[in-house]
Amino acid sequence: MDPATLIGILLAFVIVVVVNVMEGGNPMAMILIPPMLLVFGGTLVICLAGGTMADAKLSFRGLIKAFTSPAPSGAKLVPELVTLADKARREGLLALEDYVSDLEDPFLVKALTMAIDGTDPEELRDILEAEVHAKKAETKQAAKFWNSAGGYAPTIGIVGTVMGLIHVLEQLAQPEKLGHLIAGAFVATLWGVLSANAIFLPVGARITRLGELEVAQMELVIEGVGALQAGSNPRLVAQRLRSLLPASQREEEAA
Repeated sequence: MDPATLIGILLAFVIVVVVNVMEGGNPMAMILIPPMLLVFGGTLVICLAGGTMADAKLSFRGLIKAFTSPAPSGAKLVPELVTLADKARREGLLALEDYVSDLEDPFLVKALTMAIDGTDPEELRDILEAEVHAKKAETKQAAKFWNSAGGYAPTIGIVGTVMGLIHVLEQLAQPEKLGHLIAGAFVATLWGVLSANAIFLPVGARITRLGELEVAQMELVIEGVGALQAGSNPRLVAQRLRSLLPASQREEEAA
């Protein structure tokens, strides 16, 4: 698990609470169920209305993944691919059949299995690149839901504030209640802006970034299996794959 998103969101809320206390406020004054229900519930159902049920399920799977999934790293695959290339060069592709069950990456397993089965290299590349395209589309749709939520939430918060101010105007005959009611009305705007910028948009960005890393890893597999099918020199395979890694992952692979 890569905790960057969880740490960032938690620290954002900690900063808000600390600043509120430093200014003499009471953090519990921000915890009002009606405006929070309006902002979070209203935002999510509006996002649901803009897509399909399948889109919503995909987006919530993306939400779970954003908080629990480790950041994919192609650096871990380079040694495996180089070892497989060396084995294939010396003993042939069929000799790799015993190694497939030991591999953890499902995309590599699929690519290698198809290569062992004798799939034409160009056809294999086309199939694998189609999966990469599907992964990009899936990531885009999952991130779109939460990015849209980040756009809707502030507006829903304003709607909640207007509703609260209407209630304030209904209580003008009781001035002693007005201060509390006005403060409560603006809690909806607070949660609208805060949820958008501290939850929804960061989650959308996280899903996009994880998708980019997954796609980069898949493309690394495509290049590795293609070189393996061609019988390339393992040293050249290693150099080619390392050249595709970001600088930080090159250091990880070298270590």
